[in-house]
Amino acid sequence: MTISAPGVEARDRVELSIGGMTCASCAARIEKKLNRMDGVEATVNFATEKARVDYGPGVTVAELIETVERTGYTAELPPPPAPATPDPTPENADHPSPDEDPGQPAAPGRDRLLISAVLSAPVVLLSMLPALQFTNWQWLAFALTGPVVVYGGLPFHRAAWTNLKHGAATMDTLVSLGTLAAFGWSCWALFWGHAGLPGMHHAFSFAIGDTDPSTTLYLETAAAVTVLILLGRHLEARAKRRAGAALHALLDLGAKDVGVLRDGREVRLPVDRLAVGMRFVVRPGEKVATDGTVVEGSSAVDASMLTGESVPVEVTVGDTVTGATVNAGGRLVVEATRVGADTRLARMAKLVEDAQNGKASAQRLADRISAVFVPTVILIALATLVGRLLATDSPTAAFTAAVAVLIIACPCALGLATPTALMVGTGRGAQLGILIKGPELLETTRRVDTVVLDKTGTVTTGRMTLLAVHTVEGVTEAEVLRLAGALEHASEHPIARAVATAAADRLGGLPPVQGFRSLPGRGVRGVVDGRTVTAGRAVLPAGRAEQLPPVLARAEAAAEAAGRTAITVGWDGEARAVLEVADALRPTSAEAVAELRALGLTPVLLTGDNRTVAGAVAAELGIAPQDVIAEVLPEDKVATVRRLQAEGRVVAMVGDGVNDAAALAQADLGLAMGTGTDAAIEAGDLTLVRGDLRAAADAIRLSRRTLATIRGNLCWAFGYNVAAIPLAAAGLLNPMIAGAAMAFSSVFVVTNSLRLRSFR
Repeated sequence: MTISAPGVEARDRVELSIGGMTCASCAARIEKKLNRMDGVEATVNFATEKARVDYGPGVTVAELIETVERTGYTAELPPPPAPATPDPTPENADHPSPDEDPGQPAAPGRDRLLISAVLSAPVVLLSMLPALQFTNWQWLAFALTGPVVVYGGLPFHRAAWTNLKHGAATMDTLVSLGTLAAFGWSCWALFWGHAGLPGMHHAFSFAIGDTDPSTTLYLETAAAVTVLILLGRHLEARAKRRAGAALHALLDLGAKDVGVLRDGREVRLPVDRLAVGMRFVVRPGEKVATDGTVVEGSSAVDASMLTGESVPVEVTVGDTVTGATVNAGGRLVVEATRVGADTRLARMAKLVEDAQNGKASAQRLADRISAVFVPTVILIALATLVGRLLATDSPTAAFTAAVAVLIIACPCALGLATPTALMVGTGRGAQLGILIKGPELLETTRRVDTVVLDKTGTVTTGRMTLLAVHTVEGVTEAEVLRLAGALEHASEHPIARAVATAAADRLGGLPPVQGFRSLPGRGVRGVVDGRTVTAGRAVLPAGRAEQLPPVLARAEAAAEAAGRTAITVGWDGEARAVLEVADALRPTSAEAVAELRALGLTPVLLTGDNRTVAGAVAAELGIAPQDVIAEVLPEDKVATVRRLQAEGRVVAMVGDGVNDAAALAQADLGLAMGTGTDAAIEAGDLTLVRGDLRAAADAIRLSRRTLATIRGNLCWAFGYNVAAIPLAAAGLLNPMIAGAAMAFSSVFVVTNSLRLRSFR
């Protein structure tokens, strides 16, 4: 992928899969090393285990991978997902280590945990319950603890050694130091102290006591901490896979194969062999293979998996359909217009993945803290050891406190606080038809106070619609629609098409028209069912009374006052009906405006229409007259947004057309209707896949909820470490309890993020 802008040197972008990361400080180290390369800007995400790298000329992907490997980790280009089994969130998302087979990612980590837990259980029971301590029990505990520390803790020790060779320290350094120190002390006490003597008994205490160092064992600490951290990583990995499940499901929506028409015959092909211009068949119940245009048949298409909209959409010849939607009705023949990465589904997935790989400003602060956190903790542990030795002259208490500091201070929760919330929030948004382009936008949604709504295509349908039929006494609505619809069907004017479409929808077939003529400045005329029918602004022949019947005159005046177009229909020289035609409001627009107002936003209607039309639409929407900006030229929309910003407002803009793109880009927050043009979608910060303005309120609520979750996670992570380290240094935490607290702090953060999956 190449990124360029006027006056800026073209840059390439690559995404690398990173292996071997175990905490946020790992990600920070890799990011720092990559960013030291000339012309490189990198973002490394611990939760998704990916690096997004922008690089200029003179830098190759091989050099980027080599830099990561020199740092002590693995990097590779992610393989393209196979059409049949896409898997963007592999099972080995749980901190892969060099000793785990990539081909069977889940089993080694789970087996390591189970084996360690089985061996550790007797050690913990014997150490904590003196009643179970038989003669020489300590040697059995020693024999069981050894495999747990060596085999169970092998991923930590290997990673710590690798980091040590590169002059770095991570969470694995803390865990490895803590468990090896506890096991090493126990070995000394058993072989060179008095702990190995027959009949020795060992009492467990949650607090740190002052006991004889030569009789003090930490076997249960070494074993239990290893198991607890393995358990924490296992639970964390499961939660992370659930967090990424929405993106997985989005990528898995597409059809796997397709029936392509060749010389009149249907041939089944893998969907990745489709090309633009090919025609393919979609039977009832099948998924549409790719974006295209219907060339044969009609049906109802269920797009709920992409848009969150439960009502199927009727399509017929000439209508566009989106890949991954489901044909709920008749047989369709579709001509492919977009394939592969150009399809709407692929672009949606790309937007979600980009957002998940980005970083909010709060996360960047957490990353900077994590980068220096581990070395600081090691210094604090050393200071605790020396300080308590000098203050209490108790090696046991000093050592225990130092080990507790090492174990409890892991910054994993800091590294997971933002990306897991982003993964769940953006994934849930995709399920609801809301695409958030980047985490930087979340802070903006909190500050927005004004939302500018483009009228045409945003609060309205964007097409002329017949809204009402008024008739004189003795004439039925069906009779008017039959005659006027048949006459207008011969015209290509948008207003005529609105009348003809409404008539055909309500009545079915329409009679033919003969002698059709366009009357400049007046309307159209033709013969239908033997009657000379006229429709337009003026339907009465010259020389006849120009006054409409009172009922029609009142209807025409009311329509024009409401900003609608009034079409008079007559035959046999007399006016028989008035039709009201306008760009109709979307059924949910008024409700959407109320929801936006409930979020503390001031809705502003922006339109190029005259003030009468704009005022009528605003009244229906519930927008105050002073918040209506009418008669605005397309090129002046940007200036309008700038003027509102100059007044001190933080502006969100909702639009759908090409002429909205610049204003969407200028706004503090641009929300593009997914039913609009590609230019508008590209310029927007959030894309609303379904053409429903209520999605704008949903998008802002979801963004704010995600931001609140991130803040809550960070408060917990910071608060946990700030409170826990002094307690451990003060000797108030047993190392085993510290290990449990550390392991479950990360699980808490991820589980808290998963609550976003229930957003409605």
